[in-house]
Amino acid sequence: CVILGLSGGLTQPAGWQSLLSFTILFLAWLAGFSSRLFAVIRFESIIHEFDPWFNYRSTHHLTTNGFYEFLNWFDERAWYPLGRIVGGTVYPGLMLTAGLIHYVLNLLNVTVHIRDVCVFLAPVFSGLTSISTFLLTRELWNQGAGLLAACFIAIVPGYISRSVAGSFDNEGIAIFALQFTYYLWVSPKSSPESRTWSAALFFSFMVSAWGGYVFIINLIPLHVFVLLLMQRFSRRLYIAYSTFYIVGLVLSMQIPFVGFQPIRTSEHMAAAGVFALLQAYAFLQYLKDRLTRQEFQTLFFLGVSLAAGVVFFTVIYLTYTGYIAPWSGRFYSLWDTGYAKIHIPIIASVSEHQPTTWVSFFFDLHILVCTFPAGLWFCIKNINDERVFVALYAISAVYFAGVMVRLMLTLTPVVCMLSAIAFSNVFEHYLGDDMKREKPPAEDSSDEDDNIVTMLMLMLLMMFAVHCTWVTSNAYSSPSVVLASYNHDGSRNILDDFREAYYWLRQNTDEHARVMSWWDYGYQIAGMANRTTLVDNNTWNNSHIALVGKAMSSNESAAYEIMKSLDVDYVLIIFGGVIGYSGDDINKFLWMVRIAEGEHPKDIRESDYFTPQGEFRVDKAGSPTLLNCLMYKMSYYRFGEMQLDFRTPPGFDRTRNAEIGNKDIRLKHLEEAFTSEHWLVRIYRVKKEDNRVNVGLSVSHVSCT
Repeated sequence: CVILGLSGGLTQPAGWQSLLSFTILFLAWLAGFSSRLFAVIRFESIIHEFDPWFNYRSTHHLTTNGFYEFLNWFDERAWYPLGRIVGGTVYPGLMLTAGLIHYVLNLLNVTVHIRDVCVFLAPVFSGLTSISTFLLTRELWNQGAGLLAACFIAIVPGYISRSVAGSFDNEGIAIFALQFTYYLWVSPKSSPESRTWSAALFFSFMVSAWGGYVFIINLIPLHVFVLLLMQRFSRRLYIAYSTFYIVGLVLSMQIPFVGFQPIRTSEHMAAAGVFALLQAYAFLQYLKDRLTRQEFQTLFFLGVSLAAGVVFFTVIYLTYTGYIAPWSGRFYSLWDTGYAKIHIPIIASVSEHQPTTWVSFFFDLHILVCTFPAGLWFCIKNINDERVFVALYAISAVYFAGVMVRLMLTLTPVVCMLSAIAFSNVFEHYLGDDMKREKPPAEDSSDEDDNIVTMLMLMLLMMFAVHCTWVTSNAYSSPSVVLASYNHDGSRNILDDFREAYYWLRQNTDEHARVMSWWDYGYQIAGMANRTTLVDNNTWNNSHIALVGKAMSSNESAAYEIMKSLDVDYVLIIFGGVIGYSGDDINKFLWMVRIAEGEHPKDIRESDYFTPQGEFRVDKAGSPTLLNCLMYKMSYYRFGEMQLDFRTPPGFDRTRNAEIGNKDIRLKHLEEAFTSEHWLVRIYRVKKEDNRVNVGLSVSHVSCT
């Protein structure tokens, strides 16, 4: 269909072109929605990962209690004993969008549970992202390229990784808002006022949905600044940016979590600086007709230099005095990949914050990695204001995606657009009419050569589609709460240990029981077990997380004192040594140590957990500090008695391929309360002190008497 739209559609009446475009966009939406359903088909309709569980819990609270209750919700089950004010610490756009859809469906008498709305929200919005990408690419190049871009982004793994069914996360709707904001920004030709008002509205929607809005509020000012340097100033540019900045600033400040950040944080100062510079530039352009050429050149140079200097030193002064917050650690980690590991280990411990490998680029983008530079070259070769924007978008997105795996998400849309432009040019050249070709074919060319090139392009696109389907099916459609293993005959085993453990907590513990675990599992414990947690995936309080890390890294007696101070009733850990699960807590343990060392350097030292040769080992050669710490004991308690098969000795850890060094583990202050079927989740009960129990009994006896 896309090929027909690019070739045959060029000679068809406008009505047929519109019908063909609508058909292709509908099919792209359908393909994108369908490819995101593997998780639902293979497992069931559930919420995936970690953050989506908090988003779902918050959305459920919103739909049950109303908007104002959600806005003022104090979640006492999080960050014990601190709690969390949810309404002022979240981007509410995702919850409000799902809640609004649920409200409208119920208004139309379509009975649906809010969970189903949350599960299928991202696949539905992927279709809207395809449409917005089509509109943006059509504005930059032509309709054929737009249709190709819509098809690319519908199935590309780089976007599907964050938008599969059940992945109820901010990025599921934010990429649509990102692309549509960019479309409205580059498109105001006839009426810039109305389009930039709309761009500001969609920008505010993006602000409410995802912290990645900072990418927009820096890229658009960069576009304006570069246009000024290229002497492409125009009345339309002045109106567009002034309207966008003022309206977008006011609207974004209405989000409680954002508040005054747009005028008080360094990440937003570039936008303010460009706004001030644009006003000075416009004023000088106004004086141009009233001065001689020599006077204008002198005044222009002095005026622009003075305006830039005033803006720069004003920002420096306000930062020095504390009115403007300095650059955050997350910002520095974007420019120095080793910064977070040294100064903010909590950021570096997250896998999606690691630098991107070349394999990841190919895995998520496939052939588009090779073709999008050609599209960028076509745009630069035929430059205009809109193509300056897409060039800046591509260059900045490539850099940031290389620094952090998570930012592959912001690179994917522009790669799809530029690759579509490259393929569109090839197809137009070999399939279009001779009169519509930019260059006539060479004298020795033939129809056979054209056919070969066309078939080669079609094969590449077919390989791309197959790769996208395979990656989506095998890599991005497995819920973190449900695991699957495969037998030699291809049959599948479902490992449901996570939900088994959370259900046990929900049914067999006191309603107010407090559960200590590493922060990765906080949202899931609160969402599925409905129990109070000490830390969770919000990671806003590094010292509290470090205290939990210190407890896990210390010996049992020292850890018990910490747990008593935090009123811990149960401790939950993940152990993958039986089934070979590599994402368990032992493999994450060094990050617990590093985070704890950052806050408690006198008590915890990372070097103590390595052998003299600098190795991290769990066998007999392992460090005595490691072999006697709480995490090691809880993971391997009773494991030394287990022989998994006849080829390995008892206590053989399949994940680390080693026989554990401490098999005679005894617990004094904890007792095993629950171990899941495949030993993946282990829960320990913290013993109460005898004197506390006796006091409680005596008081109870006296009151009864």
